[in-house]
Amino acid sequence: MNAVAFVTGMSGAGRSTVAEALEDAGWYVIDNVPLSLVSKVVELATQGGEERLALVVGRPYGAEFVRLTELLDELRAADVAVRVLFLDAEDDVLVARFEATKRPHPLGGSGGIAAAVEQERRLLEPARELADTIVDTSELSTHELRARVLAFFEGPGERPSLRVLVSSFGFKYGTPRDLDLLFDVRFLPNPYWRRELRALSGRDQAVREFVLESADTRGFLERLDGLLAFVVPRYVAEGRAYLHLGIGCTGGRHRSVVVADEVATMLSAGGLSVEVRHRDMERGS
Repeated sequence: MNAVAFVTGMSGAGRSTVAEALEDAGWYVIDNVPLSLVSKVVELATQGGEERLALVVGRPYGAEFVRLTELLDELRAADVAVRVLFLDAEDDVLVARFEATKRPHPLGGSGGIAAAVEQERRLLEPARELADTIVDTSELSTHELRARVLAFFEGPGERPSLRVLVSSFGFKYGTPRDLDLLFDVRFLPNPYWRRELRALSGRDQAVREFVLESADTRGFLERLDGLLAFVVPRYVAEGRAYLHLGIGCTGGRHRSVVVADEVATMLSAGGLSVEVRHRDMERGS
C-alpha cells in the first residue's frame, strides 16, 4: 500500500464529489467506511494489489475521532503515505445546500438545519485540526473542487510537486476558511481614496502603478519574497502538495489584487505551479 487518503469534513461540503474525482483518477474509493474496519480494509486492499486507497469518513467525532487519530499513527508508523483532507463551507452555504436538496442533516434534531450545522462544526473541530489541508467549497464549482482535490493528491506515495493558490480577498466579506498563509495588506496606501482610481481594479495599470510605487509596498514584497523563499522549500520537504496563500485588504478590489498578482509572479519565477484567484475584485464595481 503506497498511499491512503482520508476525506472528511462537514456534511454537504462535497465529500461525494471528491470521492468521484478520486475514483476517476484511479484511486480505490470506499465511502462511509466504519473506522473500526479501516485496518482490515487496508490489509485487504494491500493483498489485492491496490496502491492508492481513499476512505471517505462521514462523521469522525467522539469515539470515532479517537480511532481516527490511532489509525493515522498506525499507518504512518508502517511507512504508508497518509493524507487527510477536510472539506468545509460557510454555514449559510451548507444550510442552503440541504434546503435545495430537501435532504435531512445527518444530525437531524428539532432545532433545524442551521442548528445541526453548528453542532457538527463543533464536533468536527478536532478532526479539522488533523487535516493536512482544508478546502473551503463555498464558492467552488464542481469542476474547481475536483481540480483542487486532484492537485492535493497528485503523486501519491511520491514526493509531490507543490501547487500554490494565491487568493486576494476583502476582509469586509470574510476571511477564506482554508488558507495556509495569510497576509494583511491594509497598511498599504489605498487607491479607493483616489477618485479617479476608485472604480478601477487592481488589474488596471493605473491602480497597479499607484500601489507599487509606494515604498511600503516594495519593502513588503521584498520581505515576503525572502519569507516565501525560506518556507516554500520546507513545505515541499514536508510532502505538501498544495498551499493556499491569502492576501487581504479591506474590499478585495485594489491592494490585495495587485499584491496577489505580484506574489504569483514571484512564485512562478521559482518554478512552482501557481493559480491566482481574485475572490472579491468584482464586488462593488
